[in-house]
Amino acid sequence: MGKEFLLGIDIGTSACKVAVFDVEGNVIAQTNKPYKVYYPESGWAEQDPDEWWDAICEGIREILDGDTVNASEICAIGVDGQSWSAIPVDGSGKVLDRTPIWMDTRARDICDRVKSEVGQDRIFDVAGNDFLPSYSTPKMLWFKEKRPEIFAATDKFLQSNSYIVYKLTGVMSQDMSQGYGVHFFDMNKLSYDEGLAGELGLDTSLVPPLYNCDAIVGKVTAAAASVTNLAEGTPVVAGGLDAACGTLGAGVYEVGQTQEQGGQAGGMSICTDHALSHKKLILSPHVVAGRWLLQGGTVGGGGVLKWFRQEFGADMSFDELTKEAEKVSPGSEGVIFLPYMAGERSPIWDPDAKGVIYGLSFDKTRGHVIRAMLEGVAYALQHNLMTAEETGASTGVLNAMGGSANSVLWTQIKADVTGRTIQVPASDTATTLGAAILAGVGCGLYRDYKEAVEKTIAITRVQEPDMKAHETYMKYMDLYLKLYEDLKDTFKTAY
Repeated sequence: MGKEFLLGIDIGTSACKVAVFDVEGNVIAQTNKPYKVYYPESGWAEQDPDEWWDAICEGIREILDGDTVNASEICAIGVDGQSWSAIPVDGSGKVLDRTPIWMDTRARDICDRVKSEVGQDRIFDVAGNDFLPSYSTPKMLWFKEKRPEIFAATDKFLQSNSYIVYKLTGVMSQDMSQGYGVHFFDMNKLSYDEGLAGELGLDTSLVPPLYNCDAIVGKVTAAAASVTNLAEGTPVVAGGLDAACGTLGAGVYEVGQTQEQGGQAGGMSICTDHALSHKKLILSPHVVAGRWLLQGGTVGGGGVLKWFRQEFGADMSFDELTKEAEKVSPGSEGVIFLPYMAGERSPIWDPDAKGVIYGLSFDKTRGHVIRAMLEGVAYALQHNLMTAEETGASTGVLNAMGGSANSVLWTQIKADVTGRTIQVPASDTATTLGAAILAGVGCGLYRDYKEAVEKTIAITRVQEPDMKAHETYMKYMDLYLKLYEDLKDTFKTAY
């Protein structure tokens, strides 16, 4: 038998990752290709799906042009992507406009009106999520109201991964895990609700048929093979939400397990066996059938330190920055950072929220500010975990993923703030590995998810919380929460 590989594609916010894995989950080859985020107006954040495709094609070709992987050795392909896209495509699959991405809040007024006219509880009872501008549905309505010529020409609204799956296979699909972005997707029945779609002024024909995330949607077409160098006929599964694939790639697929996310953005995902919803959190089906994820998604994550380095420490590595933070005691001597750098998602859902550094004085150093930023991201994680506990969901050990998990200091701060043990699998590849596992289960390379996880995922380190530090952090957590409450009206002031 020849070599058997799986290809995982991740459509992130700042770049796409393309990685090839063997059946044991080892990375055989990988690339990372950046693309732009466009900010044409205040509150808008857009990307061009064709720039995603171009970057992915370039990344795949780069891998296949090497000596490590032959296209014929790739058994199947899985694609994951960022949440809450609304890509308008016509009947031929042509993209009609750039898509608003998860950070985009242009549809705020539409949300207020729809919740008043249709009823917030009516929507929540079906969708399991609040009607907020970040989601796909309000963006679809925005196109209908503000770009009627585009809406009229739109055959389907696609998600990030489903667009790439379409480019590979010629088949338009909607995977279950991304269904949560569409509010007429019934979270319990896992099907579209035609009645609610009509009440919202939309139609279920505007979204593709639903597929399980590991279902083979189609195969690589001759056209896709010609621009990627993939083998024509390679199976492609529906794929799923990046956070859900990352959760699987971190080894979380059983009830009660929890993932902690430390990519560009932050957050957590708790695995449940039923649709357990909270109006301040996010609920989606897991990429594993029969499982759901109660999620918290924050703006502040690894992107916070990336921004600080770019603006104030361009000559320093991330390790050098965190070494300065190591010199500062837990709580940063009263320096508190609110990591709301592009508004904030759960659990406060405030698009007007701003990043804030509180507690500066002449005796404070750059190290204080850096540590406060690391702690602020951890406080945001704890805020989501505390909110999830209101549903009765229980969390124990956290499985970390994302680039932030490479930092022992940042992981320890999160352990200390949350009071929870944190396990770190192979964090850098969790999301693309999750997409590849879907492909492996879909094509039969793995018998089930238990076998896939046992074969591919190993814990590289375990960090236990310092409960004395936890007590200190809980005092500052109260101040963190109070600062937002005191400032939230000020945030709304326009200057």
